Amino acid sequence: MVSTHPSVNESLKEYGRGIAGGLLFSLPMLYTMEFWWTGFIREPAQLLIYVIVGFFLLYVYNKYAGLSPADNFKQNLLESIEEMGLGILLTVFILYITGRLMPGMSWDEITGKIIVESVTVAIGISVGKKQLGSVDPDDKEKKDQKESQPASPPHFFRSINLALCGAVLVASNIAPTDEVAIIAMEAEPYKIFLIAVLALGIGAAILYYINFKGTKKKGLIGSSRIEIVSGIFIMYAISLLASAFMLWFFGRFEGVSLYFILAQIVVLSFPASLGASAGRFLIQD
Repeated sequence: MVSTHPSVNESLKEYGRGIAGGLLFSLPMLYTMEFWWTGFIREPAQLLIYVIVGFFLLYVYNKYAGLSPADNFKQNLLESIEEMGLGILLTVFILYITGRLMPGMSWDEITGKIIVESVTVAIGISVGKKQLGSVDPDDKEKKDQKESQPASPPHFFRSINLALCGAVLVASNIAPTDEVAIIAMEAEPYKIFLIAVLALGIGAAILYYINFKGTKKKGLIGSSRIEIVSGIFIMYAISLLASAFMLWFFGRFEGVSLYFILAQIVVLSFPASLGASAGRFLIQD
């Protein structure tokens, strides 16, 4: 009897797509000052209602867009709880490395920020898990057709162009705002370094590991080590270049130190790397 449970590797890829989706759909909000403040000024009753509404939407999405064709209340409920928990953990980590959660903050401010941000992140995770995979598991005929066709080799200049377009498209929502400068100014240097590492890691996972939508079709899965390393380097270089250009255009480099310039570029390179990796496939598809 064949087990219907996914392997550990498949589960990791599914969660990876969920994290990529959660960040892709909610990172502009995680970088938005008004969301940081809202969590602090809302009343506990309002936050509770917000969580209940968010969880209801999450459950409804899992019910009607779930991977299982069976309408299973328990399975949908557990999946929603799992995604909400993952959304909270991801939110805490992003708010921490961007300096939005710091020692000395009140418990109300910390919990308020986490609640307001994590609901949207959790819904993004759910969408990412179900909609951003390379193959639709419910469409077997389509899957067999795709597997019978050889993957097309990636065209270098086309990939560069799409990655640059994706980086600008995603990061342009954040580049003109003051939040990039605030995070760059208030986050400690090791957190700026962590942002760079996270951008590289997420971009690498999207391109070469989690079977993100479009990567199999473009022949990226199964690349050699040299191709993987060069692809990651090019992706992040494009993200840095796009970030530097947009920050320069919006006048963020005037009269500031070299460290502050570099810190701003790294902070913006996080959403830019999501655009350069995930965004480019969504644009072309």
